Amino acid sequence: AHDRLSAQFAARSVGRVYRAVVWGVPVPARGDITGNIGRSPRNRKQMAVLKRGGKKALTHYEMSKELGPGHPGLASVVDCRLATGRTHQVRVHMAAISHPLIGDPLYGRGPRGASRGAGGSVSQLPLLVREFSRQALHARALAFCHPRTGKRIEFSSHLPEDIRGLISCLDLF
Repeated sequence: AHDRLSAQFAARSVGRVYRAVVWGVPVPARGDITGNIGRSPRNRKQMAVLKRGGKKALTHYEMSKELGPGHPGLASVVDCRLATGRTHQVRVHMAAISHPLIGDPLYGRGPRGASRGAGGSVSQLPLLVREFSRQALHARALAFCHPRTGKRIEFSSHLPEDIRGLISCLDLF
């Protein structure tokens, strides 16, 4: 079973969809993010999009909702479909296009762009947003062929309560 599942990952036939809450609104609203990912030359604890070296990575993204109606451009909900599976891929790629995940302590440069939409002051953001305690990223769906039967199976998971609360809070801000 392990060998067959590993082969599917190697062949990139495993479907993975992640839902992320990111700072800002990607333009265009859907697209592809490419770039080799490897260890950051500046911080060995981080991964980065590299000009040389690293491994090829491809993320298909689509914005599903803009948040913060009173503050255009504040944040958005984005679905990311992985064509490859690199360490921290969604986090690295979203940060590379200047839309880091809310609450990401490693790649989330904070509400840099969002602070302008919030009247220029991060302190005006709701407490729930400012103190969101983890990266706003959720593995929404996983699909692969069963290693014994060969039948395609799909699993999905609802957003956790804390991310639903974050989206609701931003949607009212």
